[in-house]
Amino acid sequence: MPDYETLSLQVADHVAIVTINRPPVNAQNNRFREEIAEVIDAMGDRSDVRAIILTGEGKAFSAGADLTERPTQDPGHYTAHNRRVRASFDCLLECPKPIIAAVNGAAIGAGCVTALCCDIILCSEKGFLQMTEVLVGLAGGVAHVRRHFGESDARMMIYTARRVYGPELLRMNVASACVPPEELLPTAQAIAADIAKASPSAVRAAKKSFQMTEGVSIYEGYRFEQGQTKALSTSEDTAEAMAAFREKRPPVFKS
Repeated sequence: MPDYETLSLQVADHVAIVTINRPPVNAQNNRFREEIAEVIDAMGDRSDVRAIILTGEGKAFSAGADLTERPTQDPGHYTAHNRRVRASFDCLLECPKPIIAAVNGAAIGAGCVTALCCDIILCSEKGFLQMTEVLVGLAGGVAHVRRHFGESDARMMIYTARRVYGPELLRMNVASACVPPEELLPTAQAIAADIAKASPSAVRAAKKSFQMTEGVSIYEGYRFEQGQTKALSTSEDTAEAMAAFREKRPPVFKS
């Protein structure tokens, strides 16, 4: 398994735990952006991984971009920087496996967007999301914030740069759970274990449906999902699920 400068990786029981590990606050630099894309792409392709947990080492999930690596005004430099930043988010959105964000602490700016690009968001009671761009003369993140927050809450978050802690995120239906810090990773692992028990091909199809139907009409979205179901109907996973049902036993799915 490769050594990473900004991440640590564990894989067991079909679950990968990817931990952002760049002390003191897990700020995102170019090396992180390269490594997160590399790791998530690899986990998306590995047959022994069915779910991914993304969390942070220490007290922060990720306190945002490393401002010591801001792009210069040299021609093309900002354009290339923006491309790298997008890729670090897009790898999460495009990964064929479900990703659970376990927000253990501060998730600020780019760190907030990283969490919002995951499939399921869980928060520690000490975890929070915050978009601080208006405080430092920058812009960005509106599209990602808007996917998860109601319109008024999204605008309040962007315009005020306020911290939104786990209990409020749960109330706003942004997070699926808010738990004491010591229960965060076990909660994420329990959800990941449930995902890992399901048909891998059906879970991949479900994520593809979420990806492809966002922003389209119900008519077009459901047509796409029916196509997914038709394709799955002849798969080994479906045959095994049907056999297990008839034989009254748990299914054993191949990776």
